[in-house]
Amino acid sequence: MACEYGVGILGCGNISAAYFKLIPLFKNLKAVACADINPAAAEARAAEFGVRAETVEALLADPEVDVIVNLTIPEAHFAMSKRALEAGKHVYSEKPFVLSVEEGEELRKIADAKGLRVGSAPDTFLGGAHQFARKLIDDGAIGKVMSGTAHVLGAGMEAWHPNPDFFFRPGGGPILDMGPYYVTNLVNLVGPVKRVMAMANMARTERVIGNGPRNGEAVPVSTPTNIHAILEFENGAHIALMGSWDVIANKHTNMELYGVDGALHVPDPNFFGGSVEMAQRGGKGFEAVELWDHPLTSAKFQTQDGRMLANYRAAGLSDMMAAHEEGREHRCSLDRALHVVDVLLSILKSAEEKRSVDIGTKCTQPAPFSMQEAAALMR
Repeated sequence: MACEYGVGILGCGNISAAYFKLIPLFKNLKAVACADINPAAAEARAAEFGVRAETVEALLADPEVDVIVNLTIPEAHFAMSKRALEAGKHVYSEKPFVLSVEEGEELRKIADAKGLRVGSAPDTFLGGAHQFARKLIDDGAIGKVMSGTAHVLGAGMEAWHPNPDFFFRPGGGPILDMGPYYVTNLVNLVGPVKRVMAMANMARTERVIGNGPRNGEAVPVSTPTNIHAILEFENGAHIALMGSWDVIANKHTNMELYGVDGALHVPDPNFFGGSVEMAQRGGKGFEAVELWDHPLTSAKFQTQDGRMLANYRAAGLSDMMAAHEEGREHRCSLDRALHVVDVLLSILKSAEEKRSVDIGTKCTQPAPFSMQEAAALMR
């Protein structure tokens, strides 16, 4: 891998710290600058991580920046990614990278014309645990997957996030905020989605911020916060997805897949690691399966509360830039990200219109991410 690509971080909020800490793990990436509409936020991150703080305009014009990591709020993702592409930069965006299929196609047109790459989080499906689950399915360990369940459940972000407004506006909600992790991993494990059916509601019309300088302030809710959906996959599988921020407590597993010869418990798609459990016909039920020694499995990232996690954010970005150099498709591709957005928006449309919705976009399963390929990207 000959090239090291200069990375500019656009948006210096909570998630930017993880990217700054984890980009150095990958040999083809180097964070060089950052920008935010709040100059103080950019200056604070720049001082913390030893990069340049720039205006948005200067970042997009910076000759040392090859790729922009777009960490702005969802409503700004499209506009800022478009500006970055027009400035000649590759773009890797946090999820959801656009809020309509039309926006995604417009980014594709610009990127294709300029020979640039567009990628999007989540890249958690590249983690060792999820890739091991993919290997088990590909090897036929549970037979053809025909059904399953996925649950992303919680009480909401307002208790801990100091500015949770965007979570409860269009572009947020559990389906567009957390759903990308789950649907992306299902596309990785099962393949693309053909059709969806859904119902939705909201428990409250406002949420009260629980900490920070706005503690006690009410935030209006203008998007569904409780969604039940059935996803029909191209391979014939029917998988139930429940996304809710109206759940105080639950005992559901994050994801289970049921094949004709067995079942697979898959860890939380919001993370790279976790335990994989499998049950096979004639066996004793779910039993832990020893994971392989994949580079994106080790719990080496310490959270603010002291927990150690397997966190490799920027793996998708690194793969995208390696793919650009090698002339191959990257795994967190525009096609897959747009298909996931299409599925998520179609879930909300199905709930609103009370009918099933066919998915218009197409994609393929991403190529498996082997131990050797992962190791080749890392320092």
